[in-house]
Amino acid sequence: MGILDDKKIAVLGYGAQGRAQALCLHDSGLDVVVGARKGGQSWERVKEDGLKVATIPEAVKGADVVMMLLPDEVQPDVYEKDVRPNMKPGSALEFAHGFAITYGLIEPPEDVDVIMMAPKAPGDMERLMYLEGFGVPALVCVHRDVSGKAKKIALALAKGIGATRAGVFETTFDYETKTDLFGEQAVLCGGLTAMIAAGFETLVGAGYPPEIAYFEVLHEVKLITDLINMGGFTEMWRVVSNTAEYGGMTRRDLVITEESKKGMKEILDQIESGKFKDDWRAEWKAGLKNLKEMEKRESKTQIEVVGKEIRKLFTRK
Repeated sequence: MGILDDKKIAVLGYGAQGRAQALCLHDSGLDVVVGARKGGQSWERVKEDGLKVATIPEAVKGADVVMMLLPDEVQPDVYEKDVRPNMKPGSALEFAHGFAITYGLIEPPEDVDVIMMAPKAPGDMERLMYLEGFGVPALVCVHRDVSGKAKKIALALAKGIGATRAGVFETTFDYETKTDLFGEQAVLCGGLTAMIAAGFETLVGAGYPPEIAYFEVLHEVKLITDLINMGGFTEMWRVVSNTAEYGGMTRRDLVITEESKKGMKEILDQIESGKFKDDWRAEWKAGLKNLKEMEKRESKTQIEVVGKEIRKLFTRK
């Protein structure tokens, strides 16, 4: 890794991203210690995985790179309590998402580099691709370069997880944060689930069997997104039937209308203004009451109940 040789890297958090990045960096020959809550589930898992583990303050002390891979909502409090008092001057504070820096929830000291290395895949896929000898793409950016080596450190971390084999793109904290939030809310998580649910309800409401509706509007989504991921819209249109291509191209504007696009613009406006940040922070401080209620309500919808039974058919014994 060059610039990271003989450097201590503290990975804070051992969720999907924390575990994947810690294991990949360790397997790339870097000195990794994971910061976790002593006695917690993550603590034991780190030990089972064969990595070094310490409390967060102990992991941060003496670390040359501190990787903030904890959930966005807990980062500010953990940073103030356990990270900031223990960071050494000249070290680098690294993020995988720019939320805390973009919205000023964390204000690092002036004597540390502030960088980001954001893999563009879930942790499990990131680890799988590394083990297969490749990697997933990543974004890198520098918010503050005190050492004069901040970008090199970010790139070395990307190399350590295999991302440089797939491709690394430079951006800014602001761009990464706001485009990531928009993608999640308007398309990938919010928009897609709402469209699937609406399609299911339309078919079932018209008298079609829920099992058939499930296959048509949910099960096959992965097949289509895999094609798009491999070769864009063009590859997807090439593979599907002419009927599907003609029907899709001539009818899609009935679903995504000008009103839909106004809704997307409103989502972006709330992200850029900080309203979404304020709403999310308030929800976290309230104990995620609304989020838990929404999760509970959605788990009881017909598409979820039907889907749970259908998915059992595909479970390997």
